[in-house]
Parts: sequence; structure tokens; C-alpha cells
Amino acid sequence: MIKYLGSKRALVGVLGSLADAAGARSAVDLFTGTTRVAQEFCRRGLDTVAVDTAAYSEVLAQCYVETDAAAVDADEVADALARLSALASRRGYVTEVFCERARYFHPDNGVRIDAIRDGIDDLYADSPLRPLLLTSLLEAADRVDATVGVQMAFLKQYPPRALRPLRLRAPVLTPGRGTAVRADAQAYVATMPSVDLAYLDPPYNQHRYFTNYHVWETLVRWDAPEHYGIACKRVDARDDATRSAFNSRRTIHAALADTIAQVRAEVVVVSFSDEGLVGIDDVVAFCAARGGAVRVLAFDSRRYVGSTIGVYSPSGVKVGQPGRSRNTEFLVLVGSEDRLRAMVVAAGPAHLVSAATA
Repeated sequence: MIKYLGSKRALVGVLGSLADAAGARSAVDLFTGTTRVAQEFCRRGLDTVAVDTAAYSEVLAQCYVETDAAAVDADEVADALARLSALASRRGYVTEVFCERARYFHPDNGVRIDAIRDGIDDLYADSPLRPLLLTSLLEAADRVDATVGVQMAFLKQYPPRALRPLRLRAPVLTPGRGTAVRADAQAYVATMPSVDLAYLDPPYNQHRYFTNYHVWETLVRWDAPEHYGIACKRVDARDDATRSAFNSRRTIHAALADTIAQVRAEVVVVSFSDEGLVGIDDVVAFCAARGGAVRVLAFDSRRYVGSTIGVYSPSGVKVGQPGRSRNTEFLVLVGSEDRLRAMVVAAGPAHLVSAATA
């Protein structure tokens, strides 16, 4: 999986256990990102819908959630990856913009990315393998990038991984079959079908995923956008349409309250950090407004790696100190008393920090 802000890798097992304890057979992951949680729901047999606004997230969901591992011929995937890997290198948008103007990748890998990305559209545009091949390329590029995991900047010197040759690998697919939906969460919940469990992991600070992962967005869209700044961000990052209400202190309260209120689910699980623009007491209040019981679980979490290296100017001069290395990740549960009691047991009662009944 690609490096990602807010990844729930450490909580995936807990969230799967919560779904089992709730007796859920269907679920929606409303801000799915890299689809880690949606994949876990699929592995546990839930009919899962993975929702996100990002084009790269949709492709990851088409690969890991919508595609059933049992329906894919591994030899066919291997042959396609070998065919793409054998293509002649070519200098294209990635090399020109992300290797020469910026330094996200070494040029030797940039020409491979350009060739393979063109090859996917030329050879597999209408193939059911397309999302698998795009995912393989995304993950291969992530393994040889020169960032700390976000694409607002790049490292001054190439790290050792960036000097390794790009290698395509077959994605490890998920058993079961779900649905990938590219949509705004607030819009989706207004018309969504009812599910047993809804998982919400919204953006909770000012950091925008559209700009933090603009390279992946461009690699999937393959639209050669105009760009600006040292980071060569997509010019449409300046558009209101690419801004999320969840990234603004002015709008996040209403957006979060509305999404929690409207989501059609028997049980709702909201993930939120103690560093969010909304306090945990407000998140609990939004959940309690649905009616029923509310439980709050707390987990100590390692902060994103970028927080440990300080802040640097465009010229590479250190201008700020590293932040704290740990934070608290809350899971706010709302649903029937019986279901929540079982979910707390599954998560471990030691994580329970608050209980209330509306």
C-alpha cells in the first residue's frame, strides 16, 4: 500500500473486530483513502462500499474492494505486468514535471513510469485488469519516491530507495467483492442505501489530500495538468471544487454533523484525532444526536513520520522544530446498547474512555 496520511494500519484489526461484534453483514467506508479498512471489511465477509473523491482512491478501491481475488487469473496479471515492464522507456509528463522540474522521482524511474502509464492506456484501456495495473504502478512509484510520504515537497537528496529501479508487483487482492464509488461523502449519504455499519474517517485538519497526493491524482487521471510552485501541484488545486469542507475550521463542524446525521446505518463508527479541528466532545455530541448509545474508545498512536523531521524552507533550511511523536486516536461508536456492549468487549474494555446513552 502507498504511504498515506491518516492511515489506519494499526487499527485495521480492531475495526474488523468491531464489525464482527456488531454482527454487520454490510458496510460503507465513507472516506476510504487507500482502502485499508474497506479491505478488512471485505476479508471478514461484509458487502462493502468504498467511497472517496480522489481518482487514485477510486482505482485502489476498484482493485482491492471491487475485484474478487477468486475471479482473477494470476498468470494473466503476471503476463500483463511483464509486457508493461518490457516497454521502451520514454520521457513524458512524469519525467519532465516530477523528475526535472521537481524531484519526486529519479529520472531513470520517471521514464519507466511514463512508458508504463502510457502502456496501460494503450494496451489495457478497456480491460478489467486496468485498475490492477494502475495500482501496481502507483505502489511501484511509491516505493521509489523521494518524499516523506506527502507530495507538498520532496527531499533535497535522493534517498536510497529512489535510486532503486522501479519494479511492478502484482497487487495482493482481497477475497470477496464490494463496490467502489467516487463521490463526496456528504452528497453520497443523502441517497445511500442502508447498511449495517458505517465507518467515517474524515479529514480533521487543514491538510488537504488533494494537494498532499497530487502526483497520484495526476498519475491516475493522466491529464497532463498545468502546474504551479516548486512542488508542481496541479493548478486545479486552487479551485474551490477540490477543497473539502472538512479541511476548514469554518465549515468542518457543520459538514461532520450533517454527515453523521444523514448516514443510513445501524451502527456508526467515527474515527477522530485529538489534533482535529473539532474537539472530541463535539464529535460525541454529533453522534449522540442520532439517538441510542454512544461509546468512545481511545488508542495511543504514532504520529505521521513527517512530524518528526521538523519544518524546512524551500532552500532546505530548517525553520521549525519537530512536533510531538504520539497522539490519541478516538473511535466514537453509536448504535444500540447491545451491539455497542459487544463491540467494546471486542476492542478491549481498557480502551473505553466514555459511555453515554442518549
